[in-house]
Amino acid sequence: MHSIDLAVHEAGVASRIICSLDQIADPGSRAFSAGSGDWPLRGFVVKRAGQVYAYVNRCPHAGHPLNWQPDQFLSSTRTLILCCSHGAQFMIDSGVCVAGPCVGSELTRIAVHVADANVVLDEDPEVLAQRHA
Repeated sequence: MHSIDLAVHEAGVASRIICSLDQIADPGSRAFSAGSGDWPLRGFVVKRAGQVYAYVNRCPHAGHPLNWQPDQFLSSTRTLILCCSHGAQFMIDSGVCVAGPCVGSELTRIAVHVADANVVLDEDPEVLAQRHA
């Protein structure tokens, strides 16, 4: 799990860098942890066709993490997000489940943006961690 670093983006608002864009293959994924205390936010970011998408690392069907190996969130074809426990498959760009036990359910999206070639959280990690605990 990768911790994130404090940064200040162009608007001068305190934000958090998840990672640099070049740390994620295209297509590829990377886990991260944000916030402090006993229950930090556990999330992951996916890059596909130069776009980035971030989600809470929690299966809507069973409530557990989607991955069982670090940074491994994609199907073997790298076209879908995959829950390793029950085989649920989610669209990368929307988080909507298209196959498996929770069809129609959605992953919880985390707002991110790219600044100076870094993937950055839009919100304070402490607020996110409290909201998604």
